[in-house]
Amino acid sequence: MTVPTLVRIAGALAEARPMPDAALYELARVGHRGLLGEVIRVQGDTATLQVYEDTNGLATGEPVQPSGSALTVPLGPGLLGAILDGTGRPLGRLAEQGGAFIRPGAEAETLDGRVRWPFTPAVAAGARVAGGDVLGTVPESGLEHRVLVPPGLSGTVASIQAGDYAVGDAVAVLADGTGLPLAHRWPVRRPRPVAERLPDDRPFVTGQRVFDFLFPVAEGGAVVVPGGFGTGKTVIEQSLAKHADADVVVYIGCGERGNEMAELLHEFPRLTDGRTGRSIMDRTVMVVNTSNMPVAAREASVYLGITIAEYYRDMGYRVALLADSLSRWAEALREISARLAEMPGEEGYPTYLGTRLGQFFERAGRVRALGSPQRTAALTVVAAISPPGGDLSEPVTQATLRVAGALWALDPLLAQQRQFPAVDWSTSYSLQAEMLGPWFAREAGAEWVRVRQEALELLQRGRELRDIAGLVGPEALQDADRLVLESARNIQELVLGQSAYDPNDAASPPAKTYRLASLALALHRAGLAALGGDCRWEQLELGAARRALARYRGAAPADAEAAAREADAVIARVGAGAR
Repeated sequence: MTVPTLVRIAGALAEARPMPDAALYELARVGHRGLLGEVIRVQGDTATLQVYEDTNGLATGEPVQPSGSALTVPLGPGLLGAILDGTGRPLGRLAEQGGAFIRPGAEAETLDGRVRWPFTPAVAAGARVAGGDVLGTVPESGLEHRVLVPPGLSGTVASIQAGDYAVGDAVAVLADGTGLPLAHRWPVRRPRPVAERLPDDRPFVTGQRVFDFLFPVAEGGAVVVPGGFGTGKTVIEQSLAKHADADVVVYIGCGERGNEMAELLHEFPRLTDGRTGRSIMDRTVMVVNTSNMPVAAREASVYLGITIAEYYRDMGYRVALLADSLSRWAEALREISARLAEMPGEEGYPTYLGTRLGQFFERAGRVRALGSPQRTAALTVVAAISPPGGDLSEPVTQATLRVAGALWALDPLLAQQRQFPAVDWSTSYSLQAEMLGPWFAREAGAEWVRVRQEALELLQRGRELRDIAGLVGPEALQDADRLVLESARNIQELVLGQSAYDPNDAASPPAKTYRLASLALALHRAGLAALGGDCRWEQLELGAARRALARYRGAAPADAEAAAREADAVIARVGAGAR
């Protein structure tokens, strides 16, 4: 049999022939160094491969070895706390092999086969099992890891027993002789099946007031976070990882700067989960692909991350996927498409950009997991985008907005003013706020919908008056309009603003958010009532009221009720027109 050899090399792309039996997305080892590549086009007996490693030094005539399988990832215990590259190799073990730099063609299994895990069966011999059923459990970083029957398999359990197993060991054997190991492999480009998709009637509670209050996203939904350099995307993602209502976090660093990823790898293990007191890394999987890594691996990193997220979703957990940034992934698609000489779309991006983004975002959702026992779970996608110059009309942002349920647009001017999160409330939106209103009204406050609408209207009116005040000065405005300006500033800075470094303000439960917003609006109404009497602008105790609101915002849970009563008392004095 003729061994395929390289006939053309162009950057991350290589062509080899004869490969008449090559399949689309089949993996292959390229060249004498065994670089990992993937077939992305087949023409006759010529296959085009995108190489996931640096092709410098690769020469025509070098051999290509097809693997016969697509890019897959082993799914099993040991993923939590892992730091993987875009193809699933653990960076720690790669460093042990080659030091600070990854050796070309290096191989390392995603899961460490040397570790043995204590397995407790959930079914007995003779039980009938099918894809998605829970075979048993093993403890993993404080989480109950549920060992699943791989989708597509079924049969009667012939034997199963408790014990310590490696990830490749069969913990159960079916009657037909099929072994079911702790870990199974899954193609990263194929969505994992679910039993049923559920309605988006429960919010993804982030702990960030501006998101939960003004622009909530459904659990199992998708949200886009566009923002330029210095707008706080990384701090927002750290806050979501630490405080959002998710059991598992999968973070994808796709094409980000190396120093930023190094800082993230340094900071994440130091973050403490407020619910368990453990390190955030105990429930986090990190997929790292820096900007100096080959562009082809960026595409793989996105699919790898969401496949791991789907796996923990199938166990019945709520999973948050944080992707930073999809712009770098789109740039990789553009570069590969250009080298393939495909018809370019807008700004040179491939014409299938929107389709690829849609396929990615459709893997999010709130679902009833496959198999038994019955499990309800969710996979929520928070995707950061880096639009050039902050232009939200550029193709990647627009293609993403067509498939996402919410937009959290970051404003560099707000970031410069030290407003965090630096969310531009006039540009941001949520298509799911109305359907999530009943949940917030039930869990946080009965008037949630009205308070939210009133706050938005006040913010809008405040922006209009601020433009006028910029021309004529605030002193030229009527007292009622000056009150609107002050109340809008209170909402923007005290309600929507948060300190990620204040332990009492870094996360805000919906009930606290509701009460803080209600107090700010009550202050506005009290001021209007006072001005409607004999009180003048200079007599309003707005400074004291603002300080009272700030004390409630930063109060410890044990002191929050007393701080709220104090704010109520100050607001009552404002309404009475007292000096």
